[in-house]
Amino acid sequence: MPNPLMYQQDNFVVLETNQPEQFMTLSELLEKLKTTLQQLKIQDLPPELQKINTVEGQAQHLLDTTCELDLGPGQYLEWYAVRLEK
Repeated sequence: MPNPLMYQQDNFVVLETNQPEQFMTLSELLEKLKTTLQQLKIQDLPPELQKINTVEGQAQHLLDTTCELDLGPGQYLEWYAVRLEK
């Protein structure tokens, strides 16, 4: 049986266009996603996000289902769960 710690997602490394990598907590990443989503036009969002009515719901959906958000040509936002302690 796998150890539940393998699936714990408390910390993330975030990669963003023209920015150094950043380490964020779950709450910091959710805020980052919400802020980023608010800056995008609804028609620029992936179809599954367009169906979700709230920015909070969209951010949580991204966190639960993927590790990247397409921000347009040549721009990206990616996040990966990391374990900082052993």
